[in-house]
Amino acid sequence: MTRQVDTRRIRQTDALRALGLQQATIAKAITSTHETLDALDATLHQRGQPRMAEMIELANFSAMLGNIFRSGIEAASDGRFKANRPHTYPDLLGVGDGCSNVEIKVALEKNNPKGHLIKPGPHLTVRYVLAASSGAFTPGERGDVAWVWDVRVGVLEEEHFNFSNTEGDSGKTAVINAAGMAALSPVYFDLSRCPYTGRSKHRKTLTKLFT
Repeated sequence: MTRQVDTRRIRQTDALRALGLQQATIAKAITSTHETLDALDATLHQRGQPRMAEMIELANFSAMLGNIFRSGIEAASDGRFKANRPHTYPDLLGVGDGCSNVEIKVALEKNNPKGHLIKPGPHLTVRYVLAASSGAFTPGERGDVAWVWDVRVGVLEEEHFNFSNTEGDSGKTAVINAAGMAALSPVYFDLSRCPYTGRSKHRKTLTKLFT
């Protein structure tokens, strides 16, 4: 089972062009993310330890995946994008002509990506599932290998976030809501690892876009 993503699987959209991103950049960033995680897992395996997805909390794993993806964008962009410092907004600095600064948000499975604060502006969202190393995946079940299944780009406004800061909460949370996800343009979709079941309208909509 190949972990490489062909550029032809990336959907060209106006939103992608508007941010200065290219199909090849997204494809290479996904591939780089898969390969980097595989390399880390291989080292752990040699030491008799579990894979990264089992070793650390999933929230931290998602954050790590986002950092790896950010570095993948930088490496594949031919100098058009630069990774910002850790924990600094935005995640990507557009330094080439026509390139925008971009915030990256990551989420597991069907979850909507979230952050601590509402940050309107250009966004790139990455969602992944945990499947088998062979790539085999069944919705509702988890393996121990991360596979990116959904990438979207676009510009979000304040109303595209649901903000929570209630007493007793774990902290400030700004979740991209349904309207926000709909405002983003899907540019990558992996049907074989989609966590939505066959009856889901989301699965049907994405499948139609990419066929």
